[in-house]
Amino acid sequence: MLDREEYIEQAYLFRLFAERIEGGIAAQEALIAIAQEVLATTKLPLAIGYLASELKLVGTLSTAMARLPHYFNAFQTFVMQQAEEEGGRFDMRTALAMLEREASHRTEGATPQSLFFYRFECLARNRLDYAHGLTAVADDGLFNDDWKQWIHTVSRQVGLIDLADLVFIRSPEYWRLGRKASGLAGRAAPAPDRVILFGEKEGRIAGANRGKDPLFFFAALKRQLNYPSVPKPTPITPSAESPALLVRRIEGLDMRVKLLEEESRGSIDLSRFDPKKFLQPHGE
Repeated sequence: MLDREEYIEQAYLFRLFAERIEGGIAAQEALIAIAQEVLATTKLPLAIGYLASELKLVGTLSTAMARLPHYFNAFQTFVMQQAEEEGGRFDMRTALAMLEREASHRTEGATPQSLFFYRFECLARNRLDYAHGLTAVADDGLFNDDWKQWIHTVSRQVGLIDLADLVFIRSPEYWRLGRKASGLAGRAAPAPDRVILFGEKEGRIAGANRGKDPLFFFAALKRQLNYPSVPKPTPITPSAESPALLVRRIEGLDMRVKLLEEESRGSIDLSRFDPKKFLQPHGE
């Protein structure tokens, strides 16, 4: 766990780095410049210097972040590693936006519940590897041993059991309904046989979304409990040029290629482009 000022500067780093590389500035050059802008009393300038050096030598940032586990957590490293994979569909801009929002959320007092839901939705929306992703999610100082054990259980059962069900049975709402059903049936109320990890509100929302799309569950959590929203992948803006204009451009390129081929063979006839032929009146 880092101090609040460290997370403030981390959020600034990820936001500014995304803006610089989107503006066409080289990544290493952007990092060197940002190192001069962040708060010098934090440890971030030293971390940025190491990131820039690793980027120059290896060409990746995730390898440097993995060597700084005391400053960058495992989930940050995992997200950056996924964004740097060749041929991957996970965009670097989305990755930096995810890391920026998580750092900003930590400055506002993140809870184990809010951090878990945010990270899980990041994995779900971007279709990242659940097995390695949830392992990285659990490797955080904000989660105690009970939380880490439960997250590893989720990683084994995700896809087989809905997340809403896994959350529901770890909430007081599950046992409240159990006591109510036992009272109506004249049986003794069962006592909780597992650690309660979520609050009553999370339990009610999970119970109302059992069997539904998990995205509805996440949306309800954001509306009711003000959990942080996950950045969505930026769609590629379609070209505004008409097909006819594209055809004319292709024809122009085809003509240029033909001229280059004729020039390479030494058989180009420049008289075809004599302006006098184009200005000569008709009938002469």
